Amino acid sequence: MNFELNILGCGSAKPTTRHQPTSQILNVRGKLFMIDCGEGVQAQMQRMGLSMMSVGHIFISHNHGDHVFGLPGLIGTMDLLGRTAELHIHGPQQVGELLQFLMSTYYSEIQYKVLFHPVDTRKFDLVYEDRSITVHSIPLQHRLPTCGYLFREKPNLPHIRREMIDAYGIPVSQINNIKAGASWTTEDGTVIPHERLTTPATPSRSFAYCSDTVYLPELKDIIDGVDLLYHEATYFHERALRAEQTMHTTALQAATLARDARVGKLCIGHFSASIKDENALLKEAQSVFPNTVLANEGLVISI
Repeated sequence: MNFELNILGCGSAKPTTRHQPTSQILNVRGKLFMIDCGEGVQAQMQRMGLSMMSVGHIFISHNHGDHVFGLPGLIGTMDLLGRTAELHIHGPQQVGELLQFLMSTYYSEIQYKVLFHPVDTRKFDLVYEDRSITVHSIPLQHRLPTCGYLFREKPNLPHIRREMIDAYGIPVSQINNIKAGASWTTEDGTVIPHERLTTPATPSRSFAYCSDTVYLPELKDIIDGVDLLYHEATYFHERALRAEQTMHTTALQAATLARDARVGKLCIGHFSASIKDENALLKEAQSVFPNTVLANEGLVISI
């Protein structure tokens, strides 16, 4: 079942010919969740074969232009394509004010509802839940109210063993009950325990998104053990003072957090336009956390 991250853009505020502004799509079992919405998302989604109409929820980290300037065009194109399903946008209150302006000025007559859900950037909080996943906000520190997002798959049920179905003639109607913990009683009254009928569930998967933010070592407790961490790495560590002044993170700091949080894999992005060779950033991060990869437009990471 799909649980994969699609990188639409991984640059920072200043446009370059190498990178698009920040945006990602997390595909969870066919549901597409957008995280941040910089310019160029529509074209990039088409290049990657991702349907705009399949996006039901957009999670915005903060109200800087390189993370939201794709929203006006995306909302309009969805209407041109005949969207009728609601679009849910989650983010800090300032994003809601931007949406209110857009809807009243440009989109007062669109044929679908755009619903805003304010996120308190000061706390770790449940902001979305469905049958498959939970999404929590991650408190970050930047020049505006900012949060990251933690996506966690809900625990999976155990797998029922096919040979047990055949051996005991278990009807289809009882399979979900057995997965949920029930035992099976045969016609002669023998009880077959749940543990014998099943194999362990597939481990749940998780993804944490942290951009933009100053280095926050305390985040290790929130994102401990996630399968994939995307963390900004705007600067080399030799520019740590500049990173602190602008409330960004270095590649070395992002890798240190990944190591301390015991994550499975780190993906770094939000590269400063001044950096001409991101491979040097990668080497810096890998010196602390070897299982690090560079974000790049078109990259798909299966979790």
